[in-house]
Amino acid sequence: MNFRRFKIGYRTLKTAVGASIAMLIAMFLNLDYYSSAFILTVLCIQPTKRKSVRAVYSRIIASIIGVGFAFVFFEGLSYHPLVFGLILILFIPTLVSLKFQDGFVSSVVILLHLFDSKELTWSLLWNEAQLMAVGFGVALLVNIYMPSIEKDLKSFRLEIESLYSKIFHEIAFYLRNGDSDWDGKELVEASEVIEKGKALAYQDVENHLNRRQNLYYLYFDMREQQFEIIERVLPKITALPVNISHCYIVADFMEELADHVHSGNTANKFISKLDEVKEEFAKMPLPKDHENFLAMAALYQFIEEMDQYLHIKRSFVGFNMKKKTASKES
Repeated sequence: MNFRRFKIGYRTLKTAVGASIAMLIAMFLNLDYYSSAFILTVLCIQPTKRKSVRAVYSRIIASIIGVGFAFVFFEGLSYHPLVFGLILILFIPTLVSLKFQDGFVSSVVILLHLFDSKELTWSLLWNEAQLMAVGFGVALLVNIYMPSIEKDLKSFRLEIESLYSKIFHEIAFYLRNGDSDWDGKELVEASEVIEKGKALAYQDVENHLNRRQNLYYLYFDMREQQFEIIERVLPKITALPVNISHCYIVADFMEELADHVHSGNTANKFISKLDEVKEEFAKMPLPKDHENFLAMAALYQFIEEMDQYLHIKRSFVGFNMKKKTASKES
């Protein structure tokens, strides 16, 4: 039997500490059902600040709706388990239709208190309001601080740039030699790194209440678009029927591009170089046979795709890079 390594995560620690503090506060305030503050806090501690705020909002609204149902059914009919069941039959679809279903569990906690009291009074409602204020408030407070993920984002950025560089070196090698023992594992790794980096960047957005996107998210989105082009152009290279002189020109370009995969804010330098490659192509003699024609056509398609690759990079605003590396970008 395989067991995962025992690990206490940051969110686990926050949940335990926050919930305990909430219950202690509720005890100090001498609230009825004080232990429920523990549950309410646990339900509202989320992976990001924005999710935590949404969770609190959803649970407050759901609880208010629940009190309304309790007043109509408990006071209007009776405090009976079957009536409680009837409330849930109507209450759940109501929350779903209003898109507050995330607040169902916490609102049921409040409903249970009302059911247990057998009487809806202002003092009871004030008690429940204080419980929610303590539980939800503590959850928001412990979620104010989120550990920085800048280091991880930078690590993913450097990793994807390294993988792209290796892929381009392999393309250049194939163009020069017409053969390669490359297994393509960098393609799989690049896809995984982009997915992880984009997910982490989105989490960073969610941890800033006044931010809708961040530069890293745009960066990984840009790299994802470029990766689609890389996957598209590889078959054009591996399917070349013969090696022609044009291959060496493109190989030189790809070699230089591979050495300058970077996070700068422009790719104009390599777009200009690619234009020079196109001009060299135009000066070269036309193919003499069908196979040479197919090879040249494939290379033309390849450089057009790489032109699109570079234009995608040019549209990216770029990170603030040091001056000495500012001219090395792709």
